[in-house]
Amino acid sequence: MSVFKTKKSGAVYWFDFVIQGHRFYGSTRCTSKREAEDFETIERKRARELIKSQRNAAYSLQIDHVADRFWQEVGQYHAGYDATQRNLARIVDYFGPTTPLTVIDDAAIAKLVAWRRGQHVKGRRDAPLISPATVNRSVTKVLKRLFTFAISEGARFEREINWTRHWLKEPPERVRELQDHEAAAFDDAMRSDYQPFFDFVRTSGLRLRECVTLRWTEVNFGTRQIVRLGKGGRRVVFPITGTIREILFPLQGLHPDFVFTYLAQYGNKRLGLVRGERYPLTLTGTKSAWQSIRAKAGVTDFRFHDYRHDFGTKLLRSSGNLKLVQRAMNHADIKSTLRYAHVLDGDIAEAIENVAKSREKSRGPARKVG
Repeated sequence: MSVFKTKKSGAVYWFDFVIQGHRFYGSTRCTSKREAEDFETIERKRARELIKSQRNAAYSLQIDHVADRFWQEVGQYHAGYDATQRNLARIVDYFGPTTPLTVIDDAAIAKLVAWRRGQHVKGRRDAPLISPATVNRSVTKVLKRLFTFAISEGARFEREINWTRHWLKEPPERVRELQDHEAAAFDDAMRSDYQPFFDFVRTSGLRLRECVTLRWTEVNFGTRQIVRLGKGGRRVVFPITGTIREILFPLQGLHPDFVFTYLAQYGNKRLGLVRGERYPLTLTGTKSAWQSIRAKAGVTDFRFHDYRHDFGTKLLRSSGNLKLVQRAMNHADIKSTLRYAHVLDGDIAEAIENVAKSREKSRGPARKVG
């Protein structure tokens, strides 16, 4: 064993060994020689796994290197690329940039999940803990993507991660439909410069980001289509109906690039804003305006994303066609669309009753008993 102490390390032992020309060294963080030797044994095993995996991989398996390549080739093209960037940075910071993927095992991932689920919304101590869905999507899913990406580059891992073990159970996503009186309250509370945007949101059922960042280059009145990238980098094609055209057509000329704009309520030299001038909507600004409009309307328990649920619910009730709704909402999996299937309960009950009546009719008049 090659554990040792130095004058600088004090009572803590260090390890230093070479395997197949690769040097590995560092602190064992142990003051007992026996514990330090056990630590070094584990490090030697990890080092052999790393060398074996590295030999098969075309590139470095250091986590910051894998994350950077993933970002350059995949992540930056996600619809929610800014969230992907934050999540990658969070994982790299947690494990340390030089940590190889080969040393991240089920135990390490379990600690990561526990650390993340103990955090509060927006980092405020008085705020509620983040949801299981946020934990799953911000760390577990992202880390799994890094492993999958490394494997696609040729890496081979000795230990297979049991990802289902780390996936937290999520409550079924609720489906909230907007009531007529709530819609009227929102209309009364609406800022006039935001009215076209919210009309478009309700009529299209597109996601917040897909609406806020809509560009004129993605709108084609000639073909009557909106074509752009949506969630997961999937191509979204949405028809420009008569109602959609009435919303969008008058907005031409307000901004050369972006469809939806707002009027600056106040000037701001630092941000370069001039009062009364129009500027493209931003995600942060839109969320802030939404909070104000909702508070003024006095509508509770209705999130911005519920506009999308409202659209899906009403579309399915009108069409009775799950596949049509799946396409309209750009769901990759029909399971996502099935959350709206409850609106068909009345149709199902009617169909069952019709079958029963048909069966009774086919049996003819009831025979007398006795």
